Amino acid sequence: MSLKVGVIGVGYLGRHHARIYSELPGVELVAVADCNREQAEKVAQDFGCGVHTKYEDMIGACDALSIVTNTTTHHAIALDCIRAGKDLLIEKPIASDLRQAREIVEEAERRNVLIQIGHLERYNPGIKAASAMINSPSFIESRRMSPFMGRADDVDVTIDLMIHDIDIVLSLVPSRLMHIRAIGESVITDKIDFAKAWLEFTNGCTALISASRIASEKVRTLTVFQQDSFVEIDYQKQEVMRHFKADRKVTSEHIRPETREPLKEELKDFVSCVIDRRRPDVSGVEGMNALEVALRITDILKAGCQACRQ
Repeated sequence: MSLKVGVIGVGYLGRHHARIYSELPGVELVAVADCNREQAEKVAQDFGCGVHTKYEDMIGACDALSIVTNTTTHHAIALDCIRAGKDLLIEKPIASDLRQAREIVEEAERRNVLIQIGHLERYNPGIKAASAMINSPSFIESRRMSPFMGRADDVDVTIDLMIHDIDIVLSLVPSRLMHIRAIGESVITDKIDFAKAWLEFTNGCTALISASRIASEKVRTLTVFQQDSFVEIDYQKQEVMRHFKADRKVTSEHIRPETREPLKEELKDFVSCVIDRRRPDVSGVEGMNALEVALRITDILKAGCQACRQ
């Protein structure tokens, strides 16, 4: 018996959710929904499923759904689906603020509904391979840079881009976050366009996270230093370089995992979690934790920008 799934919101990313679900064995893409009827009908035609302009009309026909809409709508849509007993994959960030995120998580727990948050980089083959080599990081540096694309300029870069690396850092450091420092600025939009955040953990590990959407080129890297080695991950190439001491010199090892589509791996894992009733690695709690740190950084940056203008 197939797992019946639906996709709410079929813009650029939602279309890919629909495509992948239509390809997965044991999964039936029942329907898609989008307030843009023309877009919804095109996706439904391409992948052979039902179509709706109101997501409420398709909830009952589905066992599980992806919510791939604007962040401001996540809270209301998620609660409607959870109260109908449907498992959810919610694209990142989980919600617009912590109150909304907490309500989603608590309602899901009350109704025994599974929630997974779409922090895609967890499924990057480079991260998967590097995670097995990382045991006690002492310093982490991430760089996520993009040229200005004119998209997602209604949110700060901390929520648009930096939150990916916040989630990765939190997953690698088994310790409580103790202190945050940050700098950043609005340059092209009226939101924060570039930011650097310094995270300090109680176990002594520190992390420097840089994000920009006004860079000259696209960069996606993560470097993790630990006592016996350091590991470099290139998200775009999905490759890892491990450097370690051997025979009184530094030796390097180049790891090239099998190339995979991270979104497909993410949705396959979501389907597996739903079928097996297994807690996702990026549950609502992890999504809420990443959002909390991203919002704390944003508040620090906005307070600093405001002070500079006075």
